[in-house]
Amino acid sequence: MSDSTLKVKTAALPSSRIAVEIEVTASRCKSSYEEALTQLSRSIKLPGFRKGKVPKAVIIQQIGIARIKASALESLLEKLWREAINQESIEPLCEPELKGGFETLLESFNPDKTLTFTLETDIAPTPILKKTKGLKAEAEPVKYDPAKIDELIEQSRNQLATIVPVETRSAEMGDIAVLSFKGTFTDDGSDIEGGNAESMDIELEEGLMIPGFVEGIVGMAINSEKQLKCTFPKDYPNEDARGRQASFQVTLQDLKTKELPKLDDAFAKQASDKENMGELREDLEKRLKEDAKARHQVNRKESLINALAHELDADLPTTLIDQEVRLLVEQTARKFAQEGMDVKSIFTPELVKSLMESSREEAQQNLRRKLALKALAKKENIEVNNEDLEIKLKDVNRELSGEKNIDQQKLRQAVLDDLLEEKLVAWLEENNIVTEKASKPSETASKEKPVNAKPSKETTKSGKTSKKKNEPKT
Repeated sequence: MSDSTLKVKTAALPSSRIAVEIEVTASRCKSSYEEALTQLSRSIKLPGFRKGKVPKAVIIQQIGIARIKASALESLLEKLWREAINQESIEPLCEPELKGGFETLLESFNPDKTLTFTLETDIAPTPILKKTKGLKAEAEPVKYDPAKIDELIEQSRNQLATIVPVETRSAEMGDIAVLSFKGTFTDDGSDIEGGNAESMDIELEEGLMIPGFVEGIVGMAINSEKQLKCTFPKDYPNEDARGRQASFQVTLQDLKTKELPKLDDAFAKQASDKENMGELREDLEKRLKEDAKARHQVNRKESLINALAHELDADLPTTLIDQEVRLLVEQTARKFAQEGMDVKSIFTPELVKSLMESSREEAQQNLRRKLALKALAKKENIEVNNEDLEIKLKDVNRELSGEKNIDQQKLRQAVLDDLLEEKLVAWLEENNIVTEKASKPSETASKEKPVNAKPSKETTKSGKTSKKKNEPKT
């Protein structure tokens, strides 16, 4: 074997991983050792010697053979790995892992002898579809529900309600209670983190607080005090509080209620850009039907892709799964940020770790879906022609004309991926069967947002108006 040619053996490992065994000649090991010694002699400073003029024998005596061998071995491994993957046409997905560890290899490294070692890395899987035609998929139906019109209108009425003080009665469900409270755990008397407030507005609605809290406020009179006994749910976000009993000393400082606007044409103008209630209802009906149809199509698409993924035969490399997990966590963080939350304070290392662990199964499912679509495109020769891509890209750029710092290369790839998925889903629709699941009585289009397209305002007893935080928009 010549010095220029590496002796390389490869072996497939589970989870789309490959082992690369490399044998390197003694002459290359010796050459790497000499190079390391020369570089150290140029960089080291010793009293009585000019920089770069320290004799090699003195270098060896001062820093020791082990450091020189370690430097030589590090350089050798890096060079040989690049040569091996080029020689064998390997496309690694991650940095290689040295089998046995660096310290073990260093102990056996002799610059005068042949060296053999093994590096392992993840590689892209080769997805194979057992079947692409005649698949049977089952989709959840989404149907238009006329009752949603009244629900959306009621949500907007609540957003546009006038807040007025209550003086002559006790608290009722639906009121807004101004409370001060202090919470402690019953078992050890310790304070509850975040369980104190000097003055907080709380809407008396079921499910907004831990069980028993809102229910305990109902019936209280203004300026009265009460001790509430509650139990934290077993799935409460704060692990320390889960399932524990708590006591809250509560004072009802003030009480307010909402006066809902009348359902007339004035309300329609305030809640939307429509002139009267008839137009508003017609608009809501149209949008709800369109939404139900769109969601129905999404469900059909998802069921087809899932059915295709079920036919996939492929090992999932850990590297790609980890990438998909990070993508899911980043999407969650972006969603929180869009809702006005402080992502930096919320996403603690513990929360990120928990999210990554809980997202792993979903990440694997997403990866299987992507690989299945990729395999389908290859097997059926489905492509996006350049003309369609350019037309779509122009449309997208027109829509994003007000945005800055757009990465055109990434945008082009995103548009290409979307167009290809559309073609793949269309092919699946033509060549497979989608049936609908039996719908349950409670199933409707979705949780809709209030109808108003204008900022929501609440009129307080002082006559001022205030915007609600994170108010939904149509």
